[in-house]
Amino acid sequence: MPNVARRKWKIGVMGSASGPTIRDPRARRLAFDLGRAIAGAGCICVTGACPGLPDRAAAGARRAGGFVFGVSPAFSLREHLEIYGSPVSQYDMLLFSGMGLMERDIVNIRSADGIVVVGGGMGTLNEFTVAFEEQKPVGVLTGTGGISDHVEEILAFCRRSAPPDRLLLDSDPRRLVRRLLAVVRRFSPPVRESDIGGEKEESLRMRFEAKSRLQQRRHKQRVGRTTERESR
Repeated sequence: MPNVARRKWKIGVMGSASGPTIRDPRARRLAFDLGRAIAGAGCICVTGACPGLPDRAAAGARRAGGFVFGVSPAFSLREHLEIYGSPVSQYDMLLFSGMGLMERDIVNIRSADGIVVVGGGMGTLNEFTVAFEEQKPVGVLTGTGGISDHVEEILAFCRRSAPPDRLLLDSDPRRLVRRLLAVVRRFSPPVRESDIGGEKEESLRMRFEAKSRLQQRRHKQRVGRTTERESR
């Protein structure tokens, strides 16, 4: 296992890229303070390289001297700027995934050790549910509008629950980052994708591997018989 004592943890910020929430002065201030708190904790700030509240967090992290990493849905810088209308000034590093918005979300989430939800609409709800299902530690910055103020209701409606150390709600950005980082440091993430898919996915994987081994054996047997005939 690698030595993680000197590792920089990555905190992903998922939130509103458009809509009324991004014009709310309080939400914008809290998002900016969240980015500052992430950088102040010595963590890397990860976002979807989009406008809105995640970009305010990126600006806060940048102002505090932190490292900001963006996972863009675009294939190239030109597409990032001209088609998606996304920012670049706050970022130390941009990954052009070329995967579009929905698929990019998965890369974004898996690039982070823990995530924080800020405001958010349908896109952020998708990010939250992916992170939740993949057992990622999730912090929710309440008081920023959107789904961040309704996460508990959403989970209750879906009849889902999370261990208290995997879903943290807080209205104070600095305290939320401190609490989330404490969880991230002791959290043991799933090793394989099948570890989050339950028994059904594991069963499918095992059946596929067994079929693959059988095909390999049959192929070797055919090659062996062909070689034997040619040697006669």
